[in-house]
Amino acid sequence: MPKTAIPSPIGTAVTGPMASLAGLLRDWLPRQRWFAGKDRPVTDLALLSLTELFPGCLHLLVHAGPAAVPAPGGTTTASGDCYQLLLGVRQHLSPRLGRALIGRAETGPLAGLTVFDALQDPRSAQLLLDRLRHPGAAGPLRFEADPSVPVPTGLVPRVLDAEQSNSSLVYGDAFILKVFRRIQPGVNPDLEVPGALAGQGCGRVPAPVAWFRTTHPHQATLGVLQPFLPNASDGWALALAALARGEDFTAEAHELGRATADVHLALAAAFPAGAAAPGGPTAGRQNGSTPAGVPGDPGTAQNSRTAAAMTERLASAAHCVPALQPFVPHLRTAFAALETCDPGPPAQRIHGDLHLGQVLRAGREWFVIDFEGEPSRPLAERRSTHSPVRDIAGMLRSFDYAARQRRPWRPEWARRCREAFCAGYAARAGWDPRKKHGLLRAYETDRAVYEVLYEARHRPDWLPVPMAAIERLAVRGG
Repeated sequence: MPKTAIPSPIGTAVTGPMASLAGLLRDWLPRQRWFAGKDRPVTDLALLSLTELFPGCLHLLVHAGPAAVPAPGGTTTASGDCYQLLLGVRQHLSPRLGRALIGRAETGPLAGLTVFDALQDPRSAQLLLDRLRHPGAAGPLRFEADPSVPVPTGLVPRVLDAEQSNSSLVYGDAFILKVFRRIQPGVNPDLEVPGALAGQGCGRVPAPVAWFRTTHPHQATLGVLQPFLPNASDGWALALAALARGEDFTAEAHELGRATADVHLALAAAFPAGAAAPGGPTAGRQNGSTPAGVPGDPGTAQNSRTAAAMTERLASAAHCVPALQPFVPHLRTAFAALETCDPGPPAQRIHGDLHLGQVLRAGREWFVIDFEGEPSRPLAERRSTHSPVRDIAGMLRSFDYAARQRRPWRPEWARRCREAFCAGYAARAGWDPRKKHGLLRAYETDRAVYEVLYEARHRPDWLPVPMAAIERLAVRGG
C-alpha cells in the first residue's frame, strides 16, 4: 500500500479516507450479521477514529445510523451506533479472500485500491495477535496483556463462522480473540467479569490473557484474548444430540446447575453489593438506585421496580406482536405477584444472557462464557446488578427451546432438565430456585416475552416456541 495513501487528519463523511470508504461501507455494513441497523438505511456515516495498525491494515471506529433528527431548540440528536472495523487495503485481493471483499475504492485517497475485512485475512490476523503479544500503543489504541501467560508465535488463525454480534478468531486451538463490533464507552463486561472471577480462583470461566482498548473518542474495550477449549462442545449442541439419540440429559443439567451456582457465588464475592466496580460506576447501582439488600432499599422495593419494568416491556411487545395480546391480562399477574412475593436472593452481578449456547462442556466440566450480556442494551445496564433468578430463568427457557427442536415435541424432557438444573443449583448455592415460585415465574415470563418479540422480528417460523411458553405461563401460572 502506498505510504501516501492515508492522510494523517481524521476524515469526515465526505473528506479524507471516508471519501473513499463511505460508499463502500454504506453498502457493506447492513449485510453483516453483527450490524444492528438492518431495518434502516445507513444515511449517516462518520469517522470517529482511524489508526494505521500496520501497513495495509486500518483500524476504524465509525458512527453509523440514520440521519440526525432535528430537536427542539435548534439542536439535533443523532441515533445509531459506534462500530469497530479492521479494513485491509491492497492493490489486488487473493481469490481465497473473496468472502472478505468490501469493494474497490473509486474516489478519494484510496482510489484504485481494494478494501476488505482484515479479520478474514490470515496475515492480518497474525499481525493483530503480534500486537497483543507485545503490549504498547498505536495512536489511541492500547494493547495490554497478563505477563504470566505466554502467547507463542506461529499460531494459525481461523475465523469462527458461528459468531453473530461480534467476530471471533481462534489461534491454533490455543486462544480465542473476540473482537467487539458495537462499541460503547466503558469497560466491556466480557473483559471485566472474567478478570474478576479469575481473581476469585473461579475455574469455570476462561481468564483474559490479553486485550486491547481505545482512548479516543472515549475509553472503550475493543477485544479480549482468552484460552480456547478445543475439545469442548456448547450446551445447545449437546442437548440437541441427546434429544436426537433419545437420551436423558438430566445428569448434564444437574452439573450445569452446580456450575451456574459456582459462577454466581464467585460473582457475588468479586463484586460486593455497593462496592465500586473497577474502571466504572458503582457496580451495585441500577438506574441511579442503591443496590437491593442494603439499608434503605429492601428487596420488596427492588421487586416493585422490576415488576414495573417487566410490565412496561410486556405492553411494548404486545403492541408489536398481536398474538401476545390475549394473554396480557394473565401475564400481568405474574409481574404483579412480585410486589408481595419473597424478594429472593439479593441483587448482584450476573451473566445477563445465560442459555445453552453460552456454556461449554469439556470432559466432565462445564464452563461459562460470553459475559457481554445483550449487546443491544446500554453498557451501564449490563454492568449493573440483577437477581440471579434472571440467569436461572434464561437457562430454563433454553431447555424448553431445545426440547422443541424435534417433533414430536418433548415437554417432559425439558421438565426433567429444568428440575435437574434447579436441583444442581440448590445443592451448590444453598437456596432452591423452585421454592421462589413467584420470582421464577415472573423472570421466566419476562424472558418469554422477550423471545416472542425477537422471533416475530427475526425468525417468524420460531414464534410458536415462546408462544407455547406464554400460554403455559398465562394459563397454568408456570
